[in-house]
Amino acid sequence: MHLLYSRFFTRAMRATGHVDLDEPFAGLFTQGMVVHETYQRANGEWAMPAEVKIEGSGGERSATLVSSGEPIKIGPIEKMSKSKRNTVDPDDIIGSEGADTARWFMLSDSPPERDVIWTEEGVQGSWRMVQRLWRLVHEAGEVAAAADAPRPAAFGKEALALRKAAHRALAHVSEDIERLRFNVCVAHIYEFTNTFQASLADLEAEPTADYRWAVREAVDILVLLFHPMMPHLAEECWAALGHKTLVSSEAWPKLEAALLVENTVTLPVQINGKKRAEVTIARDATVAEIERAVLALDAVKQALGGKAPKKVIVVPGRIVNVVV
Repeated sequence: MHLLYSRFFTRAMRATGHVDLDEPFAGLFTQGMVVHETYQRANGEWAMPAEVKIEGSGGERSATLVSSGEPIKIGPIEKMSKSKRNTVDPDDIIGSEGADTARWFMLSDSPPERDVIWTEEGVQGSWRMVQRLWRLVHEAGEVAAAADAPRPAAFGKEALALRKAAHRALAHVSEDIERLRFNVCVAHIYEFTNTFQASLADLEAEPTADYRWAVREAVDILVLLFHPMMPHLAEECWAALGHKTLVSSEAWPKLEAALLVENTVTLPVQINGKKRAEVTIARDATVAEIERAVLALDAVKQALGGKAPKKVIVVPGRIVNVVV
């Protein structure tokens, strides 16, 4: 209906000479609604989610009125409305988990054009992510090089792997945020967070200068990536990292396209037409090198039983099939 109204008024204003436009906008993105379960008392009155206590899970869920213990009927999921009283007071969420938690949950739950089902479990999951990012930023800050540290001339294996993960996340989020695919952006940030934490956890010795620089770059990129979704947390993290500016005034990170090029490729390995293993090999490996790597796999050795294969079919960059 908003599309109809906006077009009507634009056409009317054009007819009266107030604007020189045929259409009010080049495109329209219509977002979904926030929906919630409904709860009804025995007398037919509706109860708000804050007034109801839920117990159990799945088909065993039951609800009671917090104030009296009166059994409550759990109704269907419907758009939030005053008439059904299935609304959640944002002040309650902001007071307990913070505005960023509510924002992160709504963006991560589903594509923006679909309805968002508001659940307490989803809110709690988002709150845990807020805490996780806060801890990760502080852990990284203890390892990271100074913000003005010079860039190393070369990077070791660990540093290069972290840089690739950071720039891969940057590329994905940059692309999907333009497409309004915010839930996909959130998924990329989750993936990068997992990789970043694993990288820090694998440290067994004093980190090298190149790794410290890579951590500084990675943690700065991470904060800039989640800043549009969680601006309050991002500003706190940015300050904790020693920056004197506001993250909201910073430019979007620059992507190094060279870091997105993978030097290896993983090929599925079939034995008599059925997938039995995978082999990871240099992207520019020759057919002979691929064959040697495949024949060295345990699954292939076991299938051959000490015999030579009848044929090894290599489709470069696609698949390998061993005929026994």
